[in-house]
Parts: sequence; structure tokens; C-alpha cells
Amino acid sequence: MSTTLAITDPLPLRNSTRSIPRLGFGVYRIHGKECVQATGAALKAGYRHIDTAQFYGNEKEVGEIVRTSGIPRDEVFMTTKIMTPAGSPEATYQKAVDSVDKIAGKDGYVDLFLIHSPSSGQTGRKQLWQALERLVEEGRAKSIGVSNYGIKHIEEMKAYAKIWPPDVNQIELHPWCQQPRIDRYCKANGIVIEAYCPLVRANKFNDPTLVGLAKKYEKSTAQILIRYSLQKGWVPLPKSSTPDRIISNADVYDFHISKEDMGILDSLDQGDAGVVVESVSDD
Repeated sequence: MSTTLAITDPLPLRNSTRSIPRLGFGVYRIHGKECVQATGAALKAGYRHIDTAQFYGNEKEVGEIVRTSGIPRDEVFMTTKIMTPAGSPEATYQKAVDSVDKIAGKDGYVDLFLIHSPSSGQTGRKQLWQALERLVEEGRAKSIGVSNYGIKHIEEMKAYAKIWPPDVNQIELHPWCQQPRIDRYCKANGIVIEAYCPLVRANKFNDPTLVGLAKKYEKSTAQILIRYSLQKGWVPLPKSSTPDRIISNADVYDFHISKEDMGILDSLDQGDAGVVVESVSDD
């Protein structure tokens, strides 16, 4: 990967005219004024990709700061997610519409809408996907995808999906949880892979291997982890509520991790034992 990449450089989405910026800003567990300030700091630092969800409880705040930022709407890529269906196809669709309204207003849109989890079962997954397809038809979502989906969940969609494959699969990814099977599958099918928990929630910042590489490249451990994700072809979604760290996490475009050192980071994979949140079930 070239060292000339920039924070706004995009990846194409298979089923959309929109492209997704290669670095996103996550807002999990950031609420109220703190969320507004953190998202505003991210936009000022150059992030143009914000990732929220119904489950996070901060869609309204994210939408507010983007609308009042002075940045043209088409220059900010906004993602949200729906966790579970609402009991009927119409109610599930309305639950998704409510998110778009919170973020972008009655006439607005989101750039990407994901199913947050496959946990609602085959019937629930179908209902959720068909609700998101309806959003696309109506122009309220530019692209749709999934999160925490394994191969079996994505293959299952072929039986009912008008839009297949999903544009994105957002899963936990970092050196200790690399999920190579779903990684290969998504890349083979043109599915963009987003990496949540790319900083391992700071649990590994004192890891000797990581610390050694940070010293070698004169970067922070967080910067090494984000650059690793970028060079793996993933779209990392680092989260922070601290302005200095938000800025630092975006300062990853003036160095390149060597092939040898990428291999060292690859060797840290612990499979399911390295998981912070969850690994996908892809049998």
C-alpha cells in the first residue's frame, strides 16, 4: 500500500455509486455533549466517515453535528446499524426509517445502513435485509451491508436478496483477532471489510511486540494498529473522545509498515482467544 494515502481516500462499494473512506470514526458508548464534541473534533481533524448505530443511542447527536459542521453533506459518509427486527416487515422498515430521520432529517439519507448482528435468526435476518433494500429503493440509504456476519449468513442471503452481496461486512479485526476465513471470503466477493475494535480497546497497548514496533517507526501503538488495518485492506473504525487522540489516530499516512513487520503482527493472531467482542460463525 502506498504511503501517499490520505484520510479521505475511498474504496468503491460494489452496489453503490458512493465510495467509502478508508478510515472511519467510531462513536460507540459516547453520548450527549461528549458525542457532539468528539464527532466535531473528528470532522475538524479531517475524518469524513462516521460510524454510529441504533444500539449506540447517539444517532441524533451524530446527525446534529454533521448538519451544523458546515461540511457539505455529500462529503461526509454516515453509517448506522439496526440490531433486531420490530415484529413485522412494516414495523422493521419504520424502525430503520426512524434512524435515517434522526441522523439526516425527513428528506435525508445515510450512506450505509448495516444489519448489526445475525442474532435474530434466518427469518429475522431476511426481514431486516428486505427493510434495508426498501430504503435503497427509496433513496434513504445509498448502500447496505451487514456486521458480524459469517460466510453462512452471507450465503444464506442469496435465497431472498435483491441486492447481493452486501456492500460491507463490519467485524472485529486486529492483530490478535484476524478472522482470515471471512476476510478471504469477503475480499473474493467484493465485500468491503470494516474493522471494529482496531485498537483492541487499548487492551494491548503494552504488548512488547507492539511497543517495539511503535518505537521502531516512532509512532504510537494506536497508530501502528490503525496503519496495520489499512495495509490489510480493512476500513478501521477507531474510537476516542479525546481530541488529541482523535487527531493522532488519523496521523497514519506518513509511514509504511514493512512486509516483515506486517508478518510479525500477523503472527500475533490468537483466533477466538484474541476476541474482545465476538468472532463470526462462518461454518
